[in-house]
Amino acid sequence: MDFNVRKLATDAGIFFSRAVQFTEEKLGQAEKTELDAHFENLLSRADCTKNWTEKIYRQTEVVLQPNPGARIEEFLYEKLDRKVPPRPTNGEILGQFMLEAAKEFGSGTPYGSTLIKVGDCQRRLGGAEREFLQTSSISFLIPLRNFLEGDWRTISRERKLLENRRLDLDACKARLKKAKAAETKAAAVPDFQETRPRNYVLSASASAAEHELRVAQTEFDRQAEVTRLLLEGISSTHVNHLRCLCEFVEAQAMYYSQCHKYMLELQRELDIFNYKTITSESIIHKNASSSKKVHFLSPTDPSAFLPLNSPSPLETDALQIEEVQPPASGTRKAKVLYDYDAGDSSELSLRADELITVYTVPGMDSDWLIGERGNQKGKVPVTYLELLS
Repeated sequence: MDFNVRKLATDAGIFFSRAVQFTEEKLGQAEKTELDAHFENLLSRADCTKNWTEKIYRQTEVVLQPNPGARIEEFLYEKLDRKVPPRPTNGEILGQFMLEAAKEFGSGTPYGSTLIKVGDCQRRLGGAEREFLQTSSISFLIPLRNFLEGDWRTISRERKLLENRRLDLDACKARLKKAKAAETKAAAVPDFQETRPRNYVLSASASAAEHELRVAQTEFDRQAEVTRLLLEGISSTHVNHLRCLCEFVEAQAMYYSQCHKYMLELQRELDIFNYKTITSESIIHKNASSSKKVHFLSPTDPSAFLPLNSPSPLETDALQIEEVQPPASGTRKAKVLYDYDAGDSSELSLRADELITVYTVPGMDSDWLIGERGNQKGKVPVTYLELLS
């Protein structure tokens, strides 16, 4: 009990001495030990690293998980040391809704079959997003958080201890300065009645102050060296964060590459599907609006059979494509962006990166052009081309 009281009194005295020294420094009434320029640069660099790492970490969390409620939930699970339950991504939820809607509308209808295609693509996009979030969290977020919650806390604790050692050192310097001043004053104005006792006390006080100063200086130098080593480790932190940043970029590039691939496949499927749908509707419309009347004949009617050399509607369209002549001016070169398989004989199959000649004809759909490659000719979708000047 006596030891605890004595220790408490000692700690209270040290705290009071530091408070007095800190207050006098702020008021300009006491001197302050300044750190060397290199040490100050290390401190400034460490503070800058901490501030920007914290901002990058917080904003990366927002980018990866825009929902603040979900971020709070993940934070609580982490603090409770429990595993975060799996949560479907927004893309996966959207894809599931589309697939369920397709069942209601009928998968055989144009709208239902398109919902199935788009819903499946959205689910794959959601899966790619899930993998990207997991990879980014492991390779980028966790190292940044480990620095903020581990290394930086250690640096902050040692810096605070260094500041206390500096306050103790400056307080010892102030006490020694006062003891020296009192000893000099006593020597200049001697008291003939109590000269020897008073000078002895003042000399002993100055010697004690010098001893305290030497101890405080040693502790300050030792703590300064420890803090300096930790601050110089910030360079290694930058190297580690650089590696993590490159891994984050690679994960992000792979994610967007997968999304681009899925969307191109979906776009190709929808282009073919829409073209076939539009072609069938246009054929029906042409037959309905033809000047010739359409009769539904019985199989026994000889007029129900066409001559063997009579062309079908698709053959007629193909024949018209072959008869199309390029305009005198207006042809352009185009680079093929993606592979394309012709839907029928009126179209021209394409291979990525090849160059073809394209032009348009009056009355043609704006989403299509006439493409020529050597002696081959046919309709090609505009979305698969890059027109060159």
